[in-house]
Amino acid sequence: MRAACELAARVLEYAGTLVKPWVTTDEIDRAVHQMIIDAGAYPSPLGYGGFPKSVCTSVNECICHGIPDSRVLQNGDIINIDVTVYLNGYHGDTSRTYLCGEVDESTMQLVKVTEGCMLRGISACKHGASFKTIGQRISEYVDEYGYSIDPFVGHGIGKIFHSEPIIWHTYDYEPGYMVAGQTFTIEPTLSMGGTQCTLWDDGWTAVTVDGSLTSQFEHTILVTGDGAEILTMHPR
Repeated sequence: MRAACELAARVLEYAGTLVKPWVTTDEIDRAVHQMIIDAGAYPSPLGYGGFPKSVCTSVNECICHGIPDSRVLQNGDIINIDVTVYLNGYHGDTSRTYLCGEVDESTMQLVKVTEGCMLRGISACKHGASFKTIGQRISEYVDEYGYSIDPFVGHGIGKIFHSEPIIWHTYDYEPGYMVAGQTFTIEPTLSMGGTQCTLWDDGWTAVTVDGSLTSQFEHTILVTGDGAEILTMHPR
């Protein structure tokens, strides 16, 4: 898990350097694919449930699971790049939202608050803690800014790409407590508008109905006795 997550973090960091006006998401996908293969790993999304590319690229009003294509990034866009690698039998999963060129202050704040939500969710994690405290901490922080939390969840991860536990980023009443040694993702998505979303005909691309901008950040974490270790900490 550590090796897979460390590779995912390095790949994501590299992908972020490619974000600039007039670059296509297809170009980002090809570069990510090659880096993962060169590292002796496999891009987990490729072929997963029929997903056709090696990375998810979600631009502006796309909440998640955007499929790379020939669209060029434009000045002022925001793009979430979601990288998952499969290395030596384990998956590592991470994402962040990048700014393309010059982005207005309200959009920058959305992105900053989204990252803060993820970190607050992680801070709730330790052996014996209730899973619902993750969504509680995120929701309390979001309430200060008036954003909406989109209805997508984190998930257990390890030898299997997506598994239990389901991680809610909103207030919830599901039972369950964390156990040291568990690995799962925390990946809140926030939007400037409402929480209604629709799925494109490709069966993957989820976008806001009202066209409002969305942002997402994600880490894979390991629950420990007194807290949580971020396995996909982005290199600086």
